Parts: sequence; structure tokens; C-alpha cells
Amino acid sequence: MCDKAVAIDGKVAVWQDTLAPPTFAGSKPRTAMSTPLPAHLLVVDDDTELSAMLELLLQSEGWTVETAGTGADAQRAIDKRMPDLLLLDVLLPDTNGMDLCRHWHRRYPALGIVMLTARGDPIDRVLGLELGADDYLPKPFERRELVARLRAVLRRRQPVAAPAEAVWSFGSLEIHLTRREATAHGEVLPLTSIEYKLLVSLARQPGQAVSREALSEAVQAGGYRPLDRSVDVQVGRLRRRLNAAMPGVDWIDTVRGEGYAFVPRGH
Repeated sequence: MCDKAVAIDGKVAVWQDTLAPPTFAGSKPRTAMSTPLPAHLLVVDDDTELSAMLELLLQSEGWTVETAGTGADAQRAIDKRMPDLLLLDVLLPDTNGMDLCRHWHRRYPALGIVMLTARGDPIDRVLGLELGADDYLPKPFERRELVARLRAVLRRRQPVAAPAEAVWSFGSLEIHLTRREATAHGEVLPLTSIEYKLLVSLARQPGQAVSREALSEAVQAGGYRPLDRSVDVQVGRLRRRLNAAMPGVDWIDTVRGEGYAFVPRGH
């Protein structure tokens, strides 16, 4: 076991690894993805030592990496070059990472966001995911888990060929797969990334129960799995959004002992 102590949010944390740290000098980066150009990542964290370590680690995976110590610096970096994925610390000197996550998710829907924070409270994780983060990783973290999660987010963010049926229609409710949005009576529903993924996962099998485990995997692939109650919270929020847009009809049923089922009722 090799541990490296670094300061995170004013406290001493440990970079955990089961192997000795990789030797970056003189090593040849290996290609992380099968795309012609490597993914470009932006690390937003005011801990300069941790940012430097992340930069070396991510570059060793074949990605190009840029760092920013404040929200303002990160915005300037985004304006110059849009990253494929952004690693965002919650506590920044000039702003709150949660607010940035909400803002950037709305402004740049295609931008992948992974939250990094020393605050590991499940409520913080749920909040980050609700605001549009693709993943949420508490510090300290193991480097191989971090890389695996980033790869998973990048895979999900890769453009895919449009399916033969790009729109699923259920009466007044439509799910636009290529645009990654849902509409009710022609109006776009204000769904978070997690809520949209839940809706797609449920609507893929109308009338069939989908387990909490399957929903957890669909919305959060990688090492971290939301707790059952977190999935329940997200499904509850999705229900309320659907009901607010289409009152009087419950689109999602609870199947005791099995999970949830999407039930089109011809609304």
C-alpha cells in the first residue's frame, strides 16, 4: 500500500493506492479511447498539489489535461476550449462547485461533469447528481477507481448513431433519444441528467418492473452505486415532474419487492 498525504479543503487527506505510484517521466501514454483525438479534461480544484497529481495521472491515460484553481479561471478555460469532461471540486475560493455544476450543466448539456469533494455525505452526493453531475467521487479516492469512472462517463458521452426510432411516443409524453430530452404536450420537461436516464431506463420496458439495482447501474455506471433510498428519491422527483406536466396520471408504479414500472396510460 502506498499512501500520499495531500491537503484537501484545509485538511490532510490521503491519496490511496494499492500499488506504487506510476512513473510518469519517460513513460509513453497509452490511448484511453478509440477516438481519433484524445479526450480533453479540465480539473477545477484550488489544491495545486492534488491538481498536479491528477494532471500527471490523467495524461498517463492518454488524455489532454488542463487545470484551473477557481470558477472564473475554469470559465475562461471553457471559453477557449470546451472540455469533454470536467472534474469539479465542491469547495472553491470564489464560488460554490454545486452552483457551477448547475450552471454548466444547463449551459453545456454535452459536457461531462464529475464532482470531487472531501464532503462524502450521501445527501451531498444526491444533490450533486440532481444538479447534473454524471458522477460524484469523495476524497480521498483510489486512482484506478477514478480512471475507471472517468472512462465510463466518457463512453456514455460519446456520440452514438441515432436509433431507427429516435422518438418514443406515449400519448402526450415523448422521449427524444437523440436530443436527450423529454416533452409533455410539446413542452420540454426540466429533467436533470439523472431523471432523464431513469425515464429512459423505465420507458425502455413499458409495463415491466425494473429493479433498483438496474436503475442504479443505468444512471451511475462505475464503482459507486447510489443507495436504494437515493434511487427512490430520484424516482420520486421524476414522478412529481411528470405529474406537474401531466396532472392526474401516474406514469410510474411501484412494484413491491421488485422495483418500478413505467406504465403508459394513454394520457
